[in-house]
Amino acid sequence: MRSLVTLLLVLAAAGALVAKPLTVGFAQTGAESAWRTANTTSMKAEAERRGIVLKFADGQGRQENQIRAVHSFIAQGVDAIVIAPIVETGWEPVLRAAKQAGIPVIITDRTIKVSDDSLYACFVGSDFLQEGRMAAEWLVRRTGGKGRILELQGTPGSAPANDRRKAFAEVIAQHPGLTILDSQSGDFRRSGGKEVMEALLKKHGHNFDIVYAHNDDMALGALQAIEEAGLKPGKDVIVLSIDAIREAIQAVADGRISCTVECNPLFGPKVYDLVAKVVAGQKVARMQYNRDELFDSTNAAAVLPSRQY
Repeated sequence: MRSLVTLLLVLAAAGALVAKPLTVGFAQTGAESAWRTANTTSMKAEAERRGIVLKFADGQGRQENQIRAVHSFIAQGVDAIVIAPIVETGWEPVLRAAKQAGIPVIITDRTIKVSDDSLYACFVGSDFLQEGRMAAEWLVRRTGGKGRILELQGTPGSAPANDRRKAFAEVIAQHPGLTILDSQSGDFRRSGGKEVMEALLKKHGHNFDIVYAHNDDMALGALQAIEEAGLKPGKDVIVLSIDAIREAIQAVADGRISCTVECNPLFGPKVYDLVAKVVAGQKVARMQYNRDELFDSTNAAAVLPSRQY
């Protein structure tokens, strides 16, 4: 009888362990754009759907806030940590702390630079270099390789700003008729895009042909400044950007933005699939890129009815 009771207790404990939901800590960058809001919504909604306990921290655009949140997740003993890093560098100490605690880390959206790749399990997100190339190649086709460009950069030091700028510039450099006149940061914010565009208009007047924004929110802010200056986007100025949020695709369909390259924010399902695997000790591919598309006048209107973000 004693053996039977012991067995039943062991089975009950095992059942409790199996039933215990995963607890995941997610250090988000902030809420700087519509893309980011969609990304957060996807992560929260998918966690709820799967019964995952999500510890969410809004970095409010500051890396030190994210690092503090990750230390808190470690102290709470979460099963896994997900980080959408604001900038590429400065992560090694906190990642080492997570590794010592035996907590796997998944990096999403933006890549990081570390001396030891074993500090995180994998990266899932978009190929920012490819996005920059896609935007530049479309511009070359559209303009025949001629035009004066004003660039609105994202957050300084962030992977998307670095890569979208680098890849775009590399393609443009192959076409001497295309020139980047000026490049300033709007910090991925709509208000920043408007403010920077106003400053660039004061500096350059109407002596430019193209605005390349590292994300849609800055492009939409820039549209306001361009129109207030008496210029007509799509006619007087070509505006191209990256993210392909619904509002930007609508602007493409309306002829105000000429092109937007997709950067899909709906990471939730893919991230939690990976969390389940790494927590179980399974091997996963180190770099996992989403497939992104380009939208211009040829296809924007057709995708609007089914657009989720």
